[in-house]
Amino acid sequence: MRVAALLFALLLPPVPAAAQSAAAAATEVTPVPIYGFEVVRVYPHDPAAFTQGLVFRNGELLESTGRYPSTVRRVRLEDGVVLQQRELDEEYFGEGLTAVGDRVLTLTWKGGKGFIWDPTTLEPEGQFAYAGEGWGLTHDTTRLILSDGTAALRFLDPATLAETGRVSVTLDGRPVRQINELEWIEGEVFANVWQTDYILRINPATGAITGIIDLTELMPDRSGLDPTDAVLNGIAWDPVGRRLFVTGKNWPKLFEIRLTGPR
Repeated sequence: MRVAALLFALLLPPVPAAAQSAAAAATEVTPVPIYGFEVVRVYPHDPAAFTQGLVFRNGELLESTGRYPSTVRRVRLEDGVVLQQRELDEEYFGEGLTAVGDRVLTLTWKGGKGFIWDPTTLEPEGQFAYAGEGWGLTHDTTRLILSDGTAALRFLDPATLAETGRVSVTLDGRPVRQINELEWIEGEVFANVWQTDYILRINPATGAITGIIDLTELMPDRSGLDPTDAVLNGIAWDPVGRRLFVTGKNWPKLFEIRLTGPR
C-alpha cells in the first residue's frame, strides 16, 4: 500500500478523498516500478548552496544556485570546494543549468532570461529569452529540455534557443506538475519533483513516467534544515564512470548512489 500511496501523492490535481481507494487500487493493478538506492560514497556539499542545477563535467561539478545573490559555480567533487563562481545580478533568481559542448546555460525563475557561460572560466557569453518560468534544464543529443514548474517538458533548439515542442509528464495518464531539476541519463529524463524525495524517470517521447526513485531515507537526519526549502534537488550523471550524484538545497552532503530494485 505504501507504493500506491506514493504514486497517488504524485497525481495532480488532487482527487477527492472518496476516490482515493479506487485510485490506489488502480496503481496496484498497473504499478510503476519503484527503485531504491545504495549509497556508494558521500562527499561534502556547501550548505549555503540553494542548489538549482547540477552537472558533472571533466571530473568536477557545475552547479547553479538560487536566492540572492544567485550563482553559477565550478565545484571540486572530492571536498566540495568552490573553485570558481559568478554571481547573477540581484534582480535574477537563478535556476537550472546544463552544459552543452563549449557552453553552460542557466535559467532564471521568473526573469524570462537565460544566461550563457564559458564552462572553464565562467565568463558570461550571452543571454537568451523564453516564455514563462524557468526551473530545470538538461539536453539530449539534439535538443535542450526545460521544465517550468508545470507538468510540461519543453524542447528548445540548442542553436536558436527557440521552443520546438513539448510533452506533458504523466502518471497513468494524469499530469504530474512541479517538475524541477532535470538530468538526461541514457535515453531518459530524470527529474526531481519539488518538495518531495522522489526522482522520476520519464520517457522523453511520451512524457510517461516509467519509474520512480524513492530517496526518502537518503538523508533522514535533516535537523537544522528548513523543511520547506531544504529539499532534495540536484542530479548529476557521470556517463563514463556511470556514477549518479544527488544532493539537496542547502544540504551539507552530496551522495553518489546506485539504484536498486525495482520493487
